[in-house]
Amino acid sequence: MTGGTSPWRARADVVALYALVGLGSLIGGVLRALASFGAVALLGPAFPWGTLFVNTLGSFAIGFYATLTGPDGRVFARTRARQFVMAGICGGFTTFSVFSLETLRLVQSGAPLLAALYVLVSLAAWLGAVAAGHLLAQRLNRLGGP
Repeated sequence: MTGGTSPWRARADVVALYALVGLGSLIGGVLRALASFGAVALLGPAFPWGTLFVNTLGSFAIGFYATLTGPDGRVFARTRARQFVMAGICGGFTTFSVFSLETLRLVQSGAPLLAALYVLVSLAAWLGAVAAGHLLAQRLNRLGGP
């Protein structure tokens, strides 16, 4: 084959990318479990603090990393590295499906106002965190130096 990538090499590249995302998801999932267990141990099980925390931290992290390594970013990151961190680690770390289930359980347990408060506080925290991560990375991108 001349002038290009062989079909086998292209497939190997795709498999390698998926393997990196899978590894990142494993790391993110373990970190999420540790954070959730820690939140229950520290604050008790009455409110899903662990989910609120990991989704806020994950929102900050993805906003920060995406901006820092984006086209105008200060740090160059290849596609595989970006997918490993953003789809893998951040995707494995954040827990939107758990958030949805916890909200449903709050409603089912007769606490619809607490469920609504949880949704509002969560959305505000996550959107604020992703904006804060983005702004911090933008400032780092503007600093002088290499």
